[in-house]
Amino acid sequence: MVENNTENLEPKEELEQQAEVAASAPAQEVAASSEEFDWDALESEDEGFAGQRKNDLEKFYDNTLNTVQEKEVLEGTVISMNKREVVVDIGYKSDGIVSLNEFRYNPELKVGDPVEVYIESLEDKKGQMILSHKKARAMRSWDRVNAALDNDEIIKGYIKCRTKGGMIVDVFGIEAFLPGSQIDVKPIRDYDIYVGKTMEFKVVKINQEFRNVVVSHKALIEAELEQQKKEIISKLEKGQVLEGTVKNITSYGVFIDLGGVDGLIHITDLSWGRISHPNEIVELDQKLNVVILDFDDDKKRIALGLKQLTPHPWDNLDAELKVGDSVKGKVVVMADYGAFVEIAPGVEGLIHVSEMSWSQHLRSAQDFLKVGDEIEAQILTLDREERKMSLGIKQLRQDPWQDIESRFGVGSKHTATVRNFTNFGVFVEIEEGVDGLIHISDLSWTKKIKHPSEFTAIGAEIEVVVLDIDKENRRLSLGHKQLEENPWDVFETIFSVDSIHEGTVVELFDKGATIALPYGVEGFATPRHLVKEDGSQASLDEKLDFKVIEFSKSAKRIILSHSRVFEDEKKSEETATKKAQAKQTKKAVKTVKENLEKTTLGDISELAALKSQMEAEENKEK
Repeated sequence: MVENNTENLEPKEELEQQAEVAASAPAQEVAASSEEFDWDALESEDEGFAGQRKNDLEKFYDNTLNTVQEKEVLEGTVISMNKREVVVDIGYKSDGIVSLNEFRYNPELKVGDPVEVYIESLEDKKGQMILSHKKARAMRSWDRVNAALDNDEIIKGYIKCRTKGGMIVDVFGIEAFLPGSQIDVKPIRDYDIYVGKTMEFKVVKINQEFRNVVVSHKALIEAELEQQKKEIISKLEKGQVLEGTVKNITSYGVFIDLGGVDGLIHITDLSWGRISHPNEIVELDQKLNVVILDFDDDKKRIALGLKQLTPHPWDNLDAELKVGDSVKGKVVVMADYGAFVEIAPGVEGLIHVSEMSWSQHLRSAQDFLKVGDEIEAQILTLDREERKMSLGIKQLRQDPWQDIESRFGVGSKHTATVRNFTNFGVFVEIEEGVDGLIHISDLSWTKKIKHPSEFTAIGAEIEVVVLDIDKENRRLSLGHKQLEENPWDVFETIFSVDSIHEGTVVELFDKGATIALPYGVEGFATPRHLVKEDGSQASLDEKLDFKVIEFSKSAKRIILSHSRVFEDEKKSEETATKKAQAKQTKKAVKTVKENLEKTTLGDISELAALKSQMEAEENKEK
């Protein structure tokens, strides 16, 4: 009966049924046969009922299980999951354990899903079978990646971390590279937000030699965007207003995403007023309306405008504003020739450097203003059609030349600042807008100045006296030496002709030398008058006595000679000697005449000799 009941059972259930029948056999039946039981066979377990039945049961049980081996890849089924592990049934006598981390790329994994596993160990120390999904994927992944590239297949990948230039993606257990430019069609500003995400990708490149894989998420959406782009471009028209999103901001403009098509708003088309950087007007990801200004034939370059959506500020300028009115504004741009002042957003006027000060000498606009200055100015010209305006700030101050005679009359003394040099004089400024010229001849009574830089320096202060006023040309004629009395009135008595003075040779040149005399006076000596008594020539910085041979008060000129000093002395000595000899001769003649009557023959001889001597001396003098 027992055997009949087990015919329709499953093998595993049949084994269990037979075990129960054997266990429930009547005790008396066992006792009745105890005398006939073969105890030796039981001990040997090679023969007899018990040994044979055990072998049959083990064989029958093994036939119900899969035959598996270590280092083998096969498919199993997820039968349970927790926060750390996934239990997989591979049809073996025990289930295997896989770490949940190996399924990060597939967060949607659930009980009942088929998975591939690699058998690392059939039984560890705890009797547990150890499986690896990651290794199974790695063994199959290279073929799957190549198939995905060949079939243009969309696959899933887990973004593990950032790397230089992009991201590392786990695809089938292979680390693939996702370039930053292939994450999205928009520039990515924060890569970290993608780490830990599972996304869809396309395999775009495989290097078989180095086994490198490059994937792209951007490729999945480009096809759709390309179709949108064609539709948008086909409908573009100048003047059309579209909504866009700020995609990128640069120093020269803003790139706007029009829905797959990019356009550029140049910085000058963002606002009617001047701005230093586009981020003063817009920010990233901001949505705004823009107008199409222009595009090329292929519509690949689209010029957009933002300010064109609002009226031009010149159209809203106060109609009552006129030339002569004062306005307030802010300096927005500086140049050497002037400054641009914004009196309203988009409305600017130019202040030329000549309208910044009443001063006539050349200066830069940066000497008066700088960017950001809040100023008040007067409108000089206003052209609404051309949208141009010129301004001035000096007009808000009184013209210093209106009352020049009363404040800077002829003969008045002032302190001025040296502004510039020329070969013929010094330009100075007494106050802003009041300039004058000191001629080089009016710098000093005594010094002969070749260039004004020998006398003063730019930026230095100098005392001046007004000599003349040229109101029409707005120029004063000034003098410096006139602050002192003319010393040549005194020099006329000191340096009279034939007077001798000690002088120093301060300059030598081909035509002569300049001699420094007392009281700061200079004289001139020709080379002939520089010869010393020993025949040598006077040298530089040598001190000698000089005789004045010419004095001109009107020309302020003194001509000197060193040679005349010793030459004239020698002539004086010779003249004195001659006079003494002539006096002696006359005395001798007188004596002869007085004694003529007493003359004897011998005396006559002496007289003849004396006469011959006197004639010889007279011839010698001649």
